[in-house]
Amino acid sequence: MQGKKIRNVSKNVDRNKAYALPEAVKLVLANSKQAARKFVESVEVSINLDIDTKQSDQAVRGVVQLPHGTGKTIRVAVFAKGDKADAAKAAGADIVGAEDLKEAIMAGKSDFDRVIATPDMMGIVGQLGKVLGPRGLMPNPKLGTVTPNVADAVKAAKAGSIEFRAEKAGIVQAGVGKVSFSEADILTNAKAFIHAIIKARPSGVKGTYVSRISLSSTMGPGVKVDLTTIGE
Repeated sequence: MQGKKIRNVSKNVDRNKAYALPEAVKLVLANSKQAARKFVESVEVSINLDIDTKQSDQAVRGVVQLPHGTGKTIRVAVFAKGDKADAAKAAGADIVGAEDLKEAIMAGKSDFDRVIATPDMMGIVGQLGKVLGPRGLMPNPKLGTVTPNVADAVKAAKAGSIEFRAEKAGIVQAGVGKVSFSEADILTNAKAFIHAIIKARPSGVKGTYVSRISLSSTMGPGVKVDLTTIGE
């Protein structure tokens, strides 16, 4: 029965057609509703970039605030002491610590989605590079996750800021909401993400930068987006 639902949903998508962004959003949400999943799917944007990730001047990485959040509960761990630790807790951080937090992470505890640290804690955090690095969780000043203003960083993470980074194949992707969101909210979030990627264009990239954009729900078919309809 489920296989039949998937086949029926896929029939609604013309693989050879590039849809206007608003139409692509509408189609993804409609297909998810038709498939009647037993869980609330995420809506994901995947962008293919014409970059050479082996070149240091073609790295694409950054952070963007989604206007309507991600729909996910983000667990934040903060490395801080004293007043900064208190500020992080007051802002809603789920885990706050210093040496004790380092030991917990080294022991295998990693129940968090974002790691933030004050600059004076990087000596400790740096020892966790082999653990946090592969998961993309290493705090970075360029991403605002190494900062003395930990309270603001925690609030931003909780409110829907997402980090992005191009994979080896030149693909960057992120969830921009849930299928329970309105079309307008998904559209606004998708535009915010897409425009952040465009703004992050590396100086070393010549010619075409964005070659393909597609939208999909977690288990739904990809819907190709007409690049001329991205808007400002």
